Amino acid sequence: MQGFGLDASTRWVTAIREAQFRHATLPRPKTEADNEAFDNSKADGFVKHKSASAREKWKKASAVARRAGHDDLLSDSESSESSSDEDASPEERVAARARREKATAARKHEARMMGIRYFLEMVDQKHRYGSNLCRYHEVWKRTDTNENFFYWLDYGEGRNVEVDGCPRDRLEREQVRYLSREERQYYLVEVDSEGRLCWAKNGQRIDTTEEFKDSIHGVVPVNDSTPAFNAAAQPEDARSLESVSSSSSDSSLESRREADRAAKYATPDFDNSQGMNKVSQISASTIFNKLMRKSVRKNTWIFVADTSFRMYVGIKDSGAFQHSSFLQGSRISAAGLIKIKNGRLSSLSPLSGHYRPPAANFRAFVASLRQSEVDMSHVSISKSYVVLIGLEAYIKTKRKGKDFAQRVGHRKDKIIAPEEAARREEEAKDKSESAAKEREVLQREEAEKQEGRPVKKALKKLGIKPTKEEKQAAKREKKEDVEKMHV
Repeated sequence: MQGFGLDASTRWVTAIREAQFRHATLPRPKTEADNEAFDNSKADGFVKHKSASAREKWKKASAVARRAGHDDLLSDSESSESSSDEDASPEERVAARARREKATAARKHEARMMGIRYFLEMVDQKHRYGSNLCRYHEVWKRTDTNENFFYWLDYGEGRNVEVDGCPRDRLEREQVRYLSREERQYYLVEVDSEGRLCWAKNGQRIDTTEEFKDSIHGVVPVNDSTPAFNAAAQPEDARSLESVSSSSSDSSLESRREADRAAKYATPDFDNSQGMNKVSQISASTIFNKLMRKSVRKNTWIFVADTSFRMYVGIKDSGAFQHSSFLQGSRISAAGLIKIKNGRLSSLSPLSGHYRPPAANFRAFVASLRQSEVDMSHVSISKSYVVLIGLEAYIKTKRKGKDFAQRVGHRKDKIIAPEEAARREEEAKDKSESAAKEREVLQREEAEKQEGRPVKKALKKLGIKPTKEEKQAAKREKKEDVEKMHV
């Protein structure tokens, strides 16, 4: 990439983080200790095992939460100073930096996490398509098993389970490509001096036409020899023309993928209903799915903006390359569909099934494009934006109505069944207090980590290490503090 790649230090940090995440989310079978713990007559041993098991689950949950809420901040310093600041006075530079930091903080606050149902896709070692995994996850929840979901699915009791509407071959075929931090650079977009959108990797202006394809090095012309990331997903590959049998196989694969696309965002209940029954099937989810059907067509181009408003653009391949591909499922500022002609932005749409960002995020993204002096003279905003605003207003009104109905119902219960109402109030209070205590403990631990890092570094440089007794004493003190918090 002619010097555009990552430095060695960044590459190492990224590789270590990825290895840690994969280790934390690796499917594991039930151990003998798990089975013995439940049969162990000694309560002490059971409590210790249960505590260790809970810690492992919390570690895994923390790793997933960190990945989902991760911001790519390693290169923020590269863009912290703009060219217009070079001729400014020190006071003006300080003020400009403060404005940028304020804007960055606002973007991070409004950043959008991936939908919870797609977390399965992110955690899965194969990154199988989230909607497909959800179907099998529903079966797992109804099954009487102590096995981890992914172990159950691939190696355990559920390895032969077939779900209606999503057979095993589709589950395994639809694996979403998650780009590494280095691969992501191939999809990064920059703005040239004329406000046109160009590939950062080579400076060429972007065209979202069928004259381009995806590859291991990002988007390239269709006649480029760069191989695709997944050859099975590229039936037009030159090797498929070498024999009739190969061509037949590719044709069969393409027909299966066509069927897969047809199954995405389907609304059979609505489509098969008639008259007033059809009206009763209309919901926010139905309308959104109808909008999303447009995004599964061939030659659909998608974009994602990270929390620093760096934009990435690629060709959507439903079930293989999605919005979640760019940032490995981490949170975003905006996502949707895009059309570009000779670098000039021509169409934008805020549709994303994985993230479902609100209209406010889309407006902020459009404002950032104008601020970056992108040529917006020929851009049209999709009608889906207006529909999205309407859906948000509908959901907000519906939620308010539901809350009002609950309050009225609660007041009624306080008169008719005061004991039951008091019990529900007490349960809600206990839950909120417990959650607040947990948050306080986690925040305190994080603050202690941040404060302790400089001290640890200084001690390390001086060659001073804490003794084993000191470490144990610190652990005991920390444990006592946590126990006090829960008293």
